[in-house]
Amino acid sequence: MQTYTVSGRGLWAAVAALLVFLLAGMPGVAQPAAGLLTPPQYLGYALGSRFTTHAQVLSYVQHAVQSSGGRMRLQPYGTTYEGRPLEVVQVGTPENLARLDDIRRNNLRLAGLESGAVQDQQPAIVWLSYNIHGNEAVSSEAVLEVLYDLANPQNAQTQQWLQHVVVLLDPCVNPDGRERYVQWYNRSRNQQPNASPYAWEHHEPWPGGRYNHYFFDLNRDWAWQTQQESQQRVALYNQWLPQVHADFHEMSPDDPYYFSPAAKPFHEDITPWQRNFQNVIGDYNRKVFDQNNWLYFTRETYDLFYPSYGDTYPSFNGAIGMTYEQGGSGRAGIRVAKADGDTLTLEQRIAHHHAASLATIQAASERHTELVEEFKKYYTTARTKPRGEYKTYVLSSAGDPGQLRAFTAYLDRQQIRYGYAGRQLNARAFSYTTGTTENVRVQPQDVVVSMYQPKSTLVKVLFEPRPALEDSLTYDITAWALPYAYGVKSYALWSRLEPQRPKNFTGGKGYQESGVVGSTAAPYAYVARWSSVQDLRFLSQLLQHRIKVRVAQRAFEAEGQKYQPGALIITRTGNESLGARLDQLVRAQADSAGVQLQAVRSGFSTSGADLGSGYVRPVSRPNVAVVAGEGIAPTAFGEVWHFFEQQLGYPVTVLGTDYLRTVPLQKFDVLILPDGDYSDIYPEKSLETLKAWVRGGGKLIALEGAAAFLANKKDFLLKTKAPDTAKVKNSYQLLRRYADAERQQIGERVQGSVYRVQLDNTHPLAFGYGSTYFALVRDPLNYRFLPEGGWNVGVLKRDNYTAGFAGRAARRKLTDTFVLGTQNMGRGQVVYLADNPLFRGFWQGGKLLFGNALFFVGQ
Repeated sequence: MQTYTVSGRGLWAAVAALLVFLLAGMPGVAQPAAGLLTPPQYLGYALGSRFTTHAQVLSYVQHAVQSSGGRMRLQPYGTTYEGRPLEVVQVGTPENLARLDDIRRNNLRLAGLESGAVQDQQPAIVWLSYNIHGNEAVSSEAVLEVLYDLANPQNAQTQQWLQHVVVLLDPCVNPDGRERYVQWYNRSRNQQPNASPYAWEHHEPWPGGRYNHYFFDLNRDWAWQTQQESQQRVALYNQWLPQVHADFHEMSPDDPYYFSPAAKPFHEDITPWQRNFQNVIGDYNRKVFDQNNWLYFTRETYDLFYPSYGDTYPSFNGAIGMTYEQGGSGRAGIRVAKADGDTLTLEQRIAHHHAASLATIQAASERHTELVEEFKKYYTTARTKPRGEYKTYVLSSAGDPGQLRAFTAYLDRQQIRYGYAGRQLNARAFSYTTGTTENVRVQPQDVVVSMYQPKSTLVKVLFEPRPALEDSLTYDITAWALPYAYGVKSYALWSRLEPQRPKNFTGGKGYQESGVVGSTAAPYAYVARWSSVQDLRFLSQLLQHRIKVRVAQRAFEAEGQKYQPGALIITRTGNESLGARLDQLVRAQADSAGVQLQAVRSGFSTSGADLGSGYVRPVSRPNVAVVAGEGIAPTAFGEVWHFFEQQLGYPVTVLGTDYLRTVPLQKFDVLILPDGDYSDIYPEKSLETLKAWVRGGGKLIALEGAAAFLANKKDFLLKTKAPDTAKVKNSYQLLRRYADAERQQIGERVQGSVYRVQLDNTHPLAFGYGSTYFALVRDPLNYRFLPEGGWNVGVLKRDNYTAGFAGRAARRKLTDTFVLGTQNMGRGQVVYLADNPLFRGFWQGGKLLFGNALFFVGQ
């Protein structure tokens, strides 16, 4: 029997906990603190013997806080989509908690984010995040023991550490996902847990517990904050800006334990100090793991490049950011047999995360002076000597005001400062639009983001056109620049340009508020431009209020204003039943969506089609369904689901794959197939039924893997390109080293690269766009152009690569290839979106494409 040196471990620890529980109520028996119970005492079972529900986790958290003798406070910071509480436990000495807000504000003064005199005496701030992936459930078990150790005044070691640190613990970042996993597991497990990896309790059903309510991966959402949980958490995080952040995860059951230092590639803006202190904290972990003879590894797999993880996002905000990975995850349950013949238990997994948590706090406490000093240096350097070649970023005011408002609202959430140019000037700059250096004319109302500010490192990371990649073996996407993501015309300047105003462009010329331009109280029609997600939401709201809307198929000019195809037209004709309410409803929806309307007095256009022309088509209110269930990628479905419910505000019916064949499709106008494997969902007979529905007038929108499934099948025009049949010129190329296999395979990969897609913006699928669109391509698309009968609306030609990593073989495929388009099939249409414009919800520039597919194609 192995004896663990950390508290509460092994069989003897469980027996001891039970004895304490039995003796707790007996007179004369000393308690560790006034009323403070161990987790087993409070819960009534030994940790590791079952999974604790989220409600029970929060209950013990509340107990520990109330029984901590002034060492803990509870700070709620929000709720999940399913209504579960989100909260952080603040831990410190009673003296530090009494001045906690002063400590927090002084920390922001160290960063230059709050004015006032800086105090020299400052504890380091440590933030520990548990259970961001719901089925990596062990960490929310381990945090209960961590809380007990920190709350217990008789634990001299932890109380000594708290003299020099304030600890913030988030016991469960993803309660909805955790509860989905725990409830399933507790229903499915045997009375005596079955360690066989083939047992039911080791095979989660679709979609699994990893993701949140909308099946988003919250550990990829730190920077983008598309999800409610992320928005609320990061808002609180930015009020603290800790010096250390650790994120607790799980990986395959056959893996041991991972802690820092991280693997390559390191982003170039991870400083030498940050890299060095990763080693320091790694040494503290190594000592306790060596002492207990626990297996672990470092410097492999988990890199620090993509900016939206729980280790990288804190790192770009001045912290030492780390990922901890325990073997286990949803496959492990309470006991699971590993490939090497050993059995991994939940109790062991708890022990490891508990030990790593305490080692991290100890390292921060014993090195707190260095942490605080280097944190201050980090932000001082950011303000005075920012990194990178570009010193100013300019967002043009000439584009869509709605997209620019969304962009600057995002900057606000990140504490990134911006303002106006304030004057007209000429400068040499890198143009994101063309990818070249140009002479540009900055306009007074252009938004200016200077690098001379506290968050300049984060600015550089989020704006850099081509991130420097030291090693192509990385874990995630390799390009993400915000100007590409938002589709806003932008420039990067080598020269320093200070904003003339602190921020808040609202009300300035070029940033007009939503509302109606024109004094006519009851105009002939209202006209709205079509160029952003805000316009898409406006259309959604109009249709749901049963307001008849038309869309211009051609460009036109009316009353001195020019409009491009896609412009929305709301006429009084067709809306007579609403009477005077029409004006009130239209104006209210414009205000709600943040859209500006032009009130016109006549249906006559000075150029182009008049408002009553056949080129102005009615927009129908489609009944939409989306497929979900076994075979569908959960995140791909979640992206569509979240888009409808949280961004578009339009009703959608979710159809399960387990009963899809019995659904009368004629009840729906549009069917969306997210990325997935459709081979079992649509065998040949079912596919014929689907085609018959399309021929009868249905619209099928196929994304990524769904488009690939339809490719090469009868009646579908999408075809893959012929494979490269070029012979190997040198037979020695076949003599490969086994150790190089992974590196050679990346030649076929596209790791989230930005490509400039050429668009036919006369087609309804591309209304609202210019001649190009920046897409975040993640797979080596390899399709022929659609033949006669189809429309190649978006294609990649030669030299369309913009940023990010794409292997040599993948780049060959991403040349002269189809990306998005349509075909008529009978009275219906098939829309192919081979690249997903809704990926992770943060690529704002592609969402209008999806809306066009939904509302305009086929009109």
